[in-house]
Amino acid sequence: MTEATSKSAALDLAIFGNPPAFVEKVHVGRPNVGNREHLLNRINDMLDRNWFTNNGPYVQEFEKRIAEFSGVRNCVAMCNATIALEIAIRALGLTGEVIVPSFTFVATAHALQWQEVTPVFSDINPKTHTLDPAHVEKMITPRTIGIIGVHTWGHPCDIDALESIARRRNLQLLFDAAHAFGCSYKGKPIGGFGRCEIFSFHATKFFNTFEGGAVLTNDDGLAEKIRLMRNFGFSGYDNVIYIGTNGKMTEVCAAMGLTSLESVQQFIDTNRRNHVAYRRGLEGIPGLNLMPYDEKERANYQYVVCELDENVARLTRDDLVAVLFAENVLARRYFYPGCHQMEPYRSYFPHASLMLPETEKLCRRVMALPTGTGVDESAISRICSIIRAAVLNASVVQAQLHPSADSGQTQQLPPRASRAFRTV
Repeated sequence: MTEATSKSAALDLAIFGNPPAFVEKVHVGRPNVGNREHLLNRINDMLDRNWFTNNGPYVQEFEKRIAEFSGVRNCVAMCNATIALEIAIRALGLTGEVIVPSFTFVATAHALQWQEVTPVFSDINPKTHTLDPAHVEKMITPRTIGIIGVHTWGHPCDIDALESIARRRNLQLLFDAAHAFGCSYKGKPIGGFGRCEIFSFHATKFFNTFEGGAVLTNDDGLAEKIRLMRNFGFSGYDNVIYIGTNGKMTEVCAAMGLTSLESVQQFIDTNRRNHVAYRRGLEGIPGLNLMPYDEKERANYQYVVCELDENVARLTRDDLVAVLFAENVLARRYFYPGCHQMEPYRSYFPHASLMLPETEKLCRRVMALPTGTGVDESAISRICSIIRAAVLNASVVQAQLHPSADSGQTQQLPPRASRAFRTV
């Protein structure tokens, strides 16, 4: 990462025409790569063996290792988490309506709608950003057949409450655990809750297989059904016994996964170090709250998530993101604007926002900051300085970002105006 300049006051910011703090763009996450020599050895072995896909030895080893890591009997590796979720939905026989959060990546809703299952959006707990069980209960109708909880940012849902609802109302319960590999709930690893849980191993995740996903379950019968469905329904040669598709993980992806698994604790330690650095660097900034992790649980610290209260900060989240983008810091507005505001759901459910007040608020407040092995403590300190300078001088920043409508020109600041600005 190449750094250009330090930022200590409002007029140092790039929105005023100064060079950005970072020459190269700093992303929320960059792919982690473990031991390259080990990875290349595995790839060469795969090439020598001439077995690239169709449940090869690396896929089989990967499934075994992930199941052991997660304390679950069955891991079915897939080409990606979206296909894994779609196959799990089909294997569980979900139809009618399934309750999901709107505050999630749109793939959660699409995996249902793609199969003509209606996603019904429930509101979230504003403290955890996961499904609010009380609101889930209100959204149940005679057509409801299931619930998909999402462990947002790696923070587990209120699993006990959702399991209680599912039992009482005779509903299927599964979890989108795309963010939660390596996390725990009440001391038990994520992966074994509900009927099944779905992991993502996409390159943007701290633990990746280049591209990939998996369904984990303690239900042996469900696992066998999912294995059939990921391979066109084949049971042996020339024997198709069930409807299926192609969801198989390739050998090269499994080789990357096995290599990543060797370094998984190192990746987590780096994420935790970064989170601590952000907590220190952002402390005391008005209106800015860094979402904590539960230190009593295992966590992967994969996301650095902030909420900005514009009434206190006097700056909107979008304005702060614009400031950071000008510095080549690509902060993200996860999961703006919420699935219910995206198509086709916005057209299907035009009044959904009335039922989702906490989701609506959060979509205007939350942002994720860069972390992972792509940033170090010096870069984090620089990012925090940018945020502090922007918030402590919110009125000047707003004037620059939103010039007077009358003149159509950027507001000109008087000479030596920076003397009146608060610094970091």
